[in-house]
Amino acid sequence: MKLNDPLRSAGRYLALCLLCLSMSTACRASDHLDAETNRQTMQGKVYAGYQGWFSTPGDGTIGGFDNYQAPYQGKLDFKPGAAAIDLWPDLSEFTEDELYETPFKFADGSTAHVFSSANAKTVDRHFEWMREYGIEGIFLQRFACVLDKKNDLRHRNQVMQNVRASSKKHRREWALMYDLTSVDDAHIRKYVFDDIKNIIKVNDPRKSSSYIHHNGKPVIAIWGVGFSDDRGYSLETCMELVRFLKDDPVYGGNAVMLGVPYYWSETNRDAIDDPLFHEIISACDIVSPWSVGRYGSLEDAGQKVFEQVASDLRWTRAHGVDYMPVIFPGFSWHNLKKAHGQEAKLDHIPRRGGEFLWRQATAAKRAGAKTIYIAMFDELNEATAIMKCTNNPPVGESEFLTYHGLPSDHYLWLSGRIAAMLRGEVKADTPLPQRNP
Repeated sequence: MKLNDPLRSAGRYLALCLLCLSMSTACRASDHLDAETNRQTMQGKVYAGYQGWFSTPGDGTIGGFDNYQAPYQGKLDFKPGAAAIDLWPDLSEFTEDELYETPFKFADGSTAHVFSSANAKTVDRHFEWMREYGIEGIFLQRFACVLDKKNDLRHRNQVMQNVRASSKKHRREWALMYDLTSVDDAHIRKYVFDDIKNIIKVNDPRKSSSYIHHNGKPVIAIWGVGFSDDRGYSLETCMELVRFLKDDPVYGGNAVMLGVPYYWSETNRDAIDDPLFHEIISACDIVSPWSVGRYGSLEDAGQKVFEQVASDLRWTRAHGVDYMPVIFPGFSWHNLKKAHGQEAKLDHIPRRGGEFLWRQATAAKRAGAKTIYIAMFDELNEATAIMKCTNNPPVGESEFLTYHGLPSDHYLWLSGRIAAMLRGEVKADTPLPQRNP
């Protein structure tokens, strides 16, 4: 038979088609950004919050162990007995240029290391994990309280640069989320408005194919509006910021996502009771209630979440606003509270092998949610991280939580299953997924 025999050519063509189909199926979970229309909506996607706030001596930014360290004898320190994290990252895959020494030791006497969010290689690794496990992307936290601090701002800008590059490389999405915690009206008007203008002027990230869009518009999130804990900024200023992001002739045209209290629709408990609050929400495009710590049992993670999401959705549908529920894997801030002279139980809200997270996700889906925000990707301080964390943390005066013997990538994997469930590939009423050996 000759090499150009029609039957052989047809057979090769068929084999090639089957190979392409197989590759397409294998990559489908992680390559949703290939379709241009899919880039224009948040629906059907799972995102995570990304703090990006960890710095270390030697990373060229702030100069200390920022967000690792805690108050100790009148100053900030990071050593056994002084820590602001409850989970320790698994750095077994990291290269030497990503590792930063600490005073902590493992049981065998070896030195424990941490990572820096300013290290481009580490942020790239995080985005590689997102793609590998099927997480669509992240909302990058932009903390308003540090916008007037030169070193902190240098760190945040470096992290943003890392995120921009890695999201494009790995075909993930990202968007800015301004956290208004610990500022006042004057600070917002001066620094938040200016920061948005500067970012857009220098190199507008919204024009990138990797920037999160919804209904065809770039998304900018504002977190911390409407809480009842006597914050230093007013609802009037929040409305001014929303209007700027939506209507300004140069910097507007955005879809605004608002991070609000869990009981926002009822305007009680953690939410302020003021008509202007709901007016602000109605002016936005997406509302996202903060659920972390609002419930802790498996029963509440199922039934309570279902009822709350269903109730919230009735409000948002009536007012033409989209909705993004927040779910979290567990909660613990033992070391952080201890550093401030307070007591808090280690493993305060247990993860229960992922069952707690899975029940929230399936309840939200059954109630009608079309997109989900997982808090958080890298939050070691309150132990809500889904990134790889170790089961063998340092020993000594500081106690650390573990994943209770589960693989260090367990919550990344489970987040990918949640994304599949949201897309309808896994039923929302099925038990907690089990991994193949």
